[in-house]
Amino acid sequence: MNNETISLLMKHTSVRQFQDKPVSEEQLAAIIGAGQMASTSSNVQAYSVIAVTDSALQTKLAVLAGNQPYIEQCPIFLVWCADLYRLREVSQPYVQGAATYEDSTENFIVATVDVALAAQNAAIAAESLGLGIVYIGGIRNRIAEVSELLGLPELVYPLFGMCIGYPAATNGQRPRLPLPAVLHRNGYNAETTVEQVKVYDEVTTDYLKERTGGASSTPWSALMAKRLAEPTRLHMKDFLLKKGFLQK
Repeated sequence: MNNETISLLMKHTSVRQFQDKPVSEEQLAAIIGAGQMASTSSNVQAYSVIAVTDSALQTKLAVLAGNQPYIEQCPIFLVWCADLYRLREVSQPYVQGAATYEDSTENFIVATVDVALAAQNAAIAAESLGLGIVYIGGIRNRIAEVSELLGLPELVYPLFGMCIGYPAATNGQRPRLPLPAVLHRNGYNAETTVEQVKVYDEVTTDYLKERTGGASSTPWSALMAKRLAEPTRLHMKDFLLKKGFLQK
């Protein structure tokens, strides 16, 4: 089954090379507006987006994110933030000193999910306008410095960035896990989800051989094992606690 929307979704690929062509304010407003129409838990809308267009600021963020040049090459770099600060501040006149739980683990999850849902809506909207995007998790590499650079208050943290612009080149699509690996029926099938990875390993091995001209053929499961064995961004917990999250 297919239609225009599904066809657009199925064509997604990350874009890391952008034309020297601006994204208009009208386009940006449409993209963020589409993001705002994503589902949000209890209508809390616990996110904010910072549109970075200052070239000097983009250069600093590119360095903090691990020297990723496309951050400074794209016309607009969006920083998507989980935001419980706004909720806390506007609630104060109504709670009259009563205990509040904006710093709970549940509200941290709510805000983080809200950001992801809004950002993906925005990504699809951007692609529907002929633009390309790539998510940048690297802003969490030096997250405290990113937070300070952008002036983020307590209870706001940058979850990821997003480069947006007109593609100068596009990458081939990475194959995804087989549907039976992720689609379970009436309960979790532990055996099937693991068995399906064997199928996927063959697919990804062939994909890497073709993409690298035979220089690499590491199966997906081996790549994931390497990832799990690396102590990645272990500073996150301490940063989030200092920002006022995960207190309850």
